[in-house]
Amino acid sequence: MENQLLSIITFLPLVAALILALFMRGDDAAARAGAKWLALFTTSATFVISLFVLLRFDPSNTGFQFVEERTWILGLTYKMGVDGISILFVMLTTFLMPITIYSCWNVETRVKEYMIAFLVLETLMLGVFMALDLVLFYLFFEAGLIPMFLIIGIWGGKERIYAAFKFFLYTFLGSVLMLVAMIAMYFEAGTTDITKLLVHNFGSETFSILGIQVVGGLQTMLFLAFFASFAVKMPMWPVHTWLPDAHVQAPTAGSVVLAAILLKMGGYGFLRFSLPMFPVGSDVMAPLVLWMSAIAIVYTSLVALAQTDMKKLIAYSSVAHMGFVTMGIFAANQQGVDGAIFQMISHGFISGALFLCVGVIYDRMHTRDIDAYGGLVNRMPTYALVFMFFTMANVGLPGTSGFVGEFLTLMGIFQVNTWVAAVAATGVILSAAYALWLYRRVVFGDLIKEALRSITDMDRREKAIFAPLIAMTLILGVYPSLVTDIIGPSVTALVTDYQAALPADGTSLALNEGHSE
Repeated sequence: MENQLLSIITFLPLVAALILALFMRGDDAAARAGAKWLALFTTSATFVISLFVLLRFDPSNTGFQFVEERTWILGLTYKMGVDGISILFVMLTTFLMPITIYSCWNVETRVKEYMIAFLVLETLMLGVFMALDLVLFYLFFEAGLIPMFLIIGIWGGKERIYAAFKFFLYTFLGSVLMLVAMIAMYFEAGTTDITKLLVHNFGSETFSILGIQVVGGLQTMLFLAFFASFAVKMPMWPVHTWLPDAHVQAPTAGSVVLAAILLKMGGYGFLRFSLPMFPVGSDVMAPLVLWMSAIAIVYTSLVALAQTDMKKLIAYSSVAHMGFVTMGIFAANQQGVDGAIFQMISHGFISGALFLCVGVIYDRMHTRDIDAYGGLVNRMPTYALVFMFFTMANVGLPGTSGFVGEFLTLMGIFQVNTWVAAVAATGVILSAAYALWLYRRVVFGDLIKEALRSITDMDRREKAIFAPLIAMTLILGVYPSLVTDIIGPSVTALVTDYQAALPADGTSLALNEGHSE
């Protein structure tokens, strides 16, 4: 049984989705409640099983653990496994899904289909973080678009069709180049096994295409193809414009999953493929990625200041925080990569909670317009306290998990390029500006709007939803080694192998500008 734990974790939600699709009939209150309870029970059971895997995981072993391998269709290999980097993304997914399902308790429209979409989505997201075969990874990675497309397109807002198609087309077109690169990798290495590709030496000799010198050779070309997919998924500036539209139109639960888990697939892809498989290509393109990340942090923070829709403001905040992630990854040192992974885990809790905060008042007032609120502290003191906590965590207040991730990534990038670090550091100030501006206008002031006089505070279910998110944000803020002890050895191995793969004379390295001794 132990050598099949990862498959059980991955496909248990899919089994529940099939049960709902085949055996659940009717749309009365009992049927809707049954669908919700089955989804909640299944996602909770998946989390419990993943906890068992985490407890038996050995962080000192930098290889893949709990590996499953068997022949699949058409001679392809079904191979799953987790290492110190992927195990925490699996835990983040299984931890957040029961919370997401519980937040859907007020949904009454096509409830069975809604639960099926989230259960299928959980299976596909988990598959991305566990797949150890290129074909398997690509199938999970791309198939995840379908349930999220449906969640936005069916249960979203007024402009849901536009937002759903924009989300689908951006992310799908970005992945076409990745598929071409995967085919090239297969013909180059003769395998689709990710564990073998990690140690394969793809060519890095400079060659010319149409008179253009390609420094880093094949590695740079493969890096760019994967970058096209992962940059859109993160999303990085300037291919981020699909995200605010998707968030605004998605239902609350859809926004939570999109921000907390789906965006992390891009960062995970950089860590699993770009850095270890194409180190020279990554090194050649690193300066560009670092400056793109720094621009993203400042630009999207300024754009957030101009928003009138709460969800859109938080969506731009997510793009800015993902800028810290890509900076940390391509700093390619211990602090940078540690910080990037920590920031992704932390952002999962904080951004998910912020979208849930918006959902609490949207359920009551059916508007996300910032100007429609004000003085909520007078009627919703518990809500005001919870919203303030996650606003401070989003800003990066010491003692919360948001501080640790940003601090580590800035430490990592400062060792590589002080100018990029200086520009990115201004994002910390800007994040305080837009976050506190939002909080002041929604929560503080006099309760002068007549429509808000009858608004009620959070009920027990809503408090129960936020409790585990508050706990994790605080625990990781004061005890970050819970994460760093698990990822540390694997990140050390990744950084060491990356540095060893670069030319000894450093001729391809363009990071020496602004280097800090």
